[in-house]
This record gives sequence, C-alpha cells and structure tokens, in this order.
Amino acid sequence: MQTSFTPAQLADPHIATSEQILRKCVHCGFCTATCPTYVTLGNELDSPRGRIYLIKDMLENDRPADEEVVTHIDRCLSCLSCMTTCPSGVNYMHLVDHARVHIEKTYKRPLGDRLVRAVLAAVLPYPGRFRLALKAAALGRPFASLLKRIPPLKPFGTMLDLAPSKIALASAADTPGTHRIDGVKRGRVAILSGCAQPVLRPEINEATLRLLARLGIEVVVPEGAGCCGALVHHMGREEQALDAARRMVDAWLKVKEEGGLDAVIITASGCGTTIKDYGHMLRLDPAYAEKAAQVSALAKDITEYLASLDLPALERKTLTVAYHSACSMQHGQKITTAPKLLLRNAGFTVRDPGEGHLCCGSAGTYNILQPEISEKLKARKVRNIEATKADIIATGNIGCITQIATGTVIPILHTVELLDWAYGGPKPAMLEKVR
Repeated sequence: MQTSFTPAQLADPHIATSEQILRKCVHCGFCTATCPTYVTLGNELDSPRGRIYLIKDMLENDRPADEEVVTHIDRCLSCLSCMTTCPSGVNYMHLVDHARVHIEKTYKRPLGDRLVRAVLAAVLPYPGRFRLALKAAALGRPFASLLKRIPPLKPFGTMLDLAPSKIALASAADTPGTHRIDGVKRGRVAILSGCAQPVLRPEINEATLRLLARLGIEVVVPEGAGCCGALVHHMGREEQALDAARRMVDAWLKVKEEGGLDAVIITASGCGTTIKDYGHMLRLDPAYAEKAAQVSALAKDITEYLASLDLPALERKTLTVAYHSACSMQHGQKITTAPKLLLRNAGFTVRDPGEGHLCCGSAGTYNILQPEISEKLKARKVRNIEATKADIIATGNIGCITQIATGTVIPILHTVELLDWAYGGPKPAMLEKVR
C-alpha cells in the first residue's frame, strides 16, 4: 500500500511503525474471509482491509478520530485471525493498537460510553474491586433486562447477565510466595495470577500449581504483580497499560534475580498475547526496553510449557473433549497443536469444532461493549461446538470460558484442569455428573 506521510510525521516512532505496517498491505482481501465481523455484518469497513484504509486516512491526514472511524475500530475484536490469513505479514495487531490510542487521545465519546469504559478500567484489573462488583451484581441482576432497554446503560445490563451467581472465595494459589515441591526439583517458574481469572475461576491456577508440583516444578507467585494490562491496552489506555507492564516486568525479574527463572507461566491466553508483546510495547522506554524483551522471551502459555516436559502417555478415557482454540492462543501466539496433543496424550478423545478460526465473541470487554455482535458470534460458536457431540469443552482463556458457558450446558474447563485431573489431581467439580 502506498503511503504519503511527511518526514515530520515519520519522526514520530509510532507513526513510523504504523507506516511500515501499512506499506505491507497489498489489498488482497484474504483477511475478509476469516474476519468474524465481516462474516457477520458484511460491511467492508468492518473487515481488516476496510479498517486499514480508515486508519491510514486518519493518520496520514493527522486528524482526530471521527464517529465513523470509532464505530468500525470499536467493532474489531482484535482476534487477529486476519494475521493468520495474511500472506504479506501485515501486523494488524500493532496497527489497530495504535489506532485505539489515537482514538482515546483525540475523540470524545458520548457520556454513557465514557462511563462504561471508565468503570471497566477501574474495576476489572483489580481483583478486590472486581469481587465486590460481582457481589453487588447479585442485587442488581433483577434489573438487567430494564437496563438493556436503555441504550447508554445496556452494557451494564450485559455485565449483570455475565456475572456468576456464585462467587468463589479468594484462593491461596494467588497469595504471593513460593510453592515448593517434595522431591527432585526439575525447574522454577513464576506464574501470572491475573485479575479477572482468580475471581471467576480460581481453580484454574490451583490446578496449575498442583500439576506443576507433581512434575517437580517450583512455582513463584510474585509480590506486587497485579494485572498484566491487556484489558486497558485494548481500550487504548496506553499509559495505564504501560504502567501495568512495567510493574509486571519488575515483579518477574525480581524473581529471576532471586533464584533463576525458566519461564513465566500464563494460564489466560489473552494475557499471554499481551505479555509476549511487552518488548514492543516498551521498546521506546530506555529504562524498560531490554527488561521487557527479557520477560516477553520468558512468557509461556501453560500448555506451551507442559509440552516441553515430556509427560507420560496415559490409557484412553471414555470422555470426548471439544477443544476451543482461543483466538489469542491460535492467532495471537500461534499455539495450535500443543493443547490438543497434551489432551490426547492424557487419554482424551479430542474433536475440533467447525469454523474453529472464528472468535466466540468474548474478546476481553467486547461482549460488554458490543453485545449484539458478540451474541451472534457466541451462538455460531456454540452451534459448532455442540455439533461435535463432545462431553466436555476445553479451552485456554477465561474470557472464552465465561462467554461460551452462557450459551451451552456442556461443561467447559481450562485445558490445565483436565490435565491436572488426568495426571493425578482431583476430578473437577463440574464433571461430577459427567460419565
């Protein structure tokens, strides 16, 4: 794609990076066939190619974002399916991230939208606040349908629908400290506790710690880590996201300095995609650029790490698992075979749902901010999963778990929960009624 940025514009490193990305696009349109919003809405401007045109026009002309640009960029899930499809290697992720920051800086959203986004940014990245909000949701749930009939308040009604009826107690798995092992130590890793996941499904990290302990891996939950910044990063809140990234980098490198570190284990693939991008996000920060690159190199999805440990093959089980590959796993991190091979090696029969490349509609806060499109994508995803006739659904991202669980009665678990059970851990409570 030909560009016409001025030398003065290209002096801005963010513009220079986006210009290089834009120049790689050859207008081929392969991305449109795999873009969930284009497949759903049929609008060229709701495809990666259409959004690239909008972003190019906005940045080249050095103008504030307008309502049209914001509408179509907001509809983007950042599923990154387009990057898997693109034959030219266009880094759409970095381009749309830049566009979102530009929107945040130059566009004044309607009051209701600003309120919803401010609440999400102030609550979701903080487990204590999120837990309190879920408790309050129990009181507000009867008003969900009313809120959804008032356009500016519709996202709050959607939040109430997504809130679980039961809230788990805080887990010891998320308490800072070292989880030592009995026997021969084979490795030492740090783990991301996360923000939403330990509140919604603390059993995921609990299963991870049990399984790694049995495999001889010492796990450190670092002090002062907190949220990885992914949620606010995708909302264009650049400084809040970078502050979170710096905090994480400091926390994990402190663990490394104190006793070495083989990997930083991530159990939510949405977080993993962002953490593996810290090197790019902090590339312009002289105090953090090198340190962030170190952390990005250490970051490993739990299935990616387990695949390196040569787990023994187990006898075949009678249970069939539909594996839902989260977008952040397959497109963001290019991890496609390891989770399924681990499950098969553990004795499960694994089935791939149709249209596995399409997003389930969760995408961080997307199912709250774009509920209509999200619902259509969820319904399509659930139909494909249920067509496999599987007993269980497995996936590697808490957002997908929360989203899909609201559309089917098939139990859905994190992949590591099934692996922990197969290799000697307790049977997940959700499976007690499954044969």
